[in-house]
Amino acid sequence: MIDTDELVRRNAAFAASEAFVDAPLRSTGSLRVIGCVDPRVDPAHVLGLANGDAVIMRNVGGRVTPGALRSWAMLAKVAQARGAGQPRAGAQLVVLHHTDCGITDLAAFPDLLAEYFEIPAADLPTKAVLDPYASVRIDVDLMRRALPPALAVSGLVYDVHTGLIDVVVPPTQPEG
Repeated sequence: MIDTDELVRRNAAFAASEAFVDAPLRSTGSLRVIGCVDPRVDPAHVLGLANGDAVIMRNVGGRVTPGALRSWAMLAKVAQARGAGQPRAGAQLVVLHHTDCGITDLAAFPDLLAEYFEIPAADLPTKAVLDPYASVRIDVDLMRRALPPALAVSGLVYDVHTGLIDVVVPPTQPEG
């Protein structure tokens, strides 16, 4: 078990490495990732990212919910307040879903899922909760419609049994 004392020891090692020194608030490669909170699917590890490579948002299922969209909008305001402006050409957002996701267990609780997605329960089939390949396509479409044209959006599915990702939706510019 990892307790607070262990976390403090690990943090001391991190601080001694000085990996955080002069780390920019904005990711170095203008990469953004939305993924699941499942501990098997840490986007930084799964995608081989280093500290500062990406802005990573995690929620249940890695889903593009109204709450996630509000968080991205707030993040854009933080960037603007720091003088960063709009995303640069070549900036990318990756929607990362995965197999064997716990959100599938919530299909038996439609009212809970409807509240999470902020939709009527009758509309839940449009979210494809049971199929990560379909759900990543749906969420990429939502992000493409919500984001500035400079941001390319792609959709990946991570297989928790093989450790590999499938590019389900290649990165293309959203329609203006």
